[in-house]
Amino acid sequence: MGGALHLLLITVLAPAPRLPAQVAIATRPASLPPPLVARLQSLLDSVRTASRWPGASLAVIAADGRSAALTAGMADTARRIPLRVTDRLLQGSVGKTYVAAVALQLVQEGRLDLDAPVGRYVGDAPWFAALPNAPRITVRHLLRHQSGLVRYEFQPAVTRLLREAPFKEWTVADRLQVLAGTTPPFDAGAGWEYSDTNYIVLGAILERITGTPVFDEVRRRLLDPLGLRETIPSDRPDLPGLANGYAGPRNELGGYDASVIDGRLQVNPQFEWTGGGMASSTHDLARWGRALYAGPVLGDSARRLMLDAVPARLGANVRYGLGVMVRPTPVGESWGHSGFFPGYATELHHVATLGITVALQVNVTDPYPRTMNALVGRVLEAVAASR
Repeated sequence: MGGALHLLLITVLAPAPRLPAQVAIATRPASLPPPLVARLQSLLDSVRTASRWPGASLAVIAADGRSAALTAGMADTARRIPLRVTDRLLQGSVGKTYVAAVALQLVQEGRLDLDAPVGRYVGDAPWFAALPNAPRITVRHLLRHQSGLVRYEFQPAVTRLLREAPFKEWTVADRLQVLAGTTPPFDAGAGWEYSDTNYIVLGAILERITGTPVFDEVRRRLLDPLGLRETIPSDRPDLPGLANGYAGPRNELGGYDASVIDGRLQVNPQFEWTGGGMASSTHDLARWGRALYAGPVLGDSARRLMLDAVPARLGANVRYGLGVMVRPTPVGESWGHSGFFPGYATELHHVATLGITVALQVNVTDPYPRTMNALVGRVLEAVAASR
């Protein structure tokens, strides 16, 4: 796989884990009461129209496992192709939730220590010594964005390459060596700043421990056991079933609006790797959120570790745990994540006190769809009121 760390140790793959069925994980978007589904469709249609989104995809799973998947608008505006519930959209940073889940499973297995220095696992990597704060960063710092590592993808050398060579295959070293000489905003553990770089280093650690490419571990441990067949790594530009995304000509990668031409993304999403790295249908995404936050993916102790959150500069009263955003909603605290990739925006929320999971994906980021969380709030209120 492009971007995979060359491994020093190769281990034999264990059989895919058998996940205990703790809760019903909805498999078909079929069964919420028709009046509620009609209300949700009306909400989705009205907000999409008012916000001028090309398309929007919504999935809801109630506490009893009944679910609904809805769409509005277009997957491709030029060809007038409607968005379907089975269409895939890029998740952006929501992909961090899968990587964090693999890490926490390794913690459960006694193979990863959250408070170990990163150097224990990747100290001999050629890029390690040049990382700011390198000797003091722990695995927990990476997962919780407290390392002080700035964002690799915003470095001029990276943005230039993304424009000059959009289909380049990126290695871990390509992403991390550009941080040499950068000034960390704080000492490791002494502050908080969101940075995809944390999850790139984490991906390298996971590959050292398992001896396999990290997305192979995601498939083996998570996607296959849960039956998430509409979820795939976004590790190449030709992703099957991907709806078009509209990034605007001023987007960070530059020079285009429509993200997909002739079935191919105009940039290789593989550069994102473990900073994001997944594409899915919205219903599959909601199923993933339910499995992660209320189901068989993690044991109770690992889930408590995940939810040990610190204040984060992501909005009023938002905290960040180990790959999870803990946020207020109109019906209670939610666990989930936001995601951005040029042309695609994603929101995932699970309200544990009500057992409701909501996923929303939109295929535009210029202007950024800032009304997404307000729509999620209204959806949560509607579902809660129907109980």
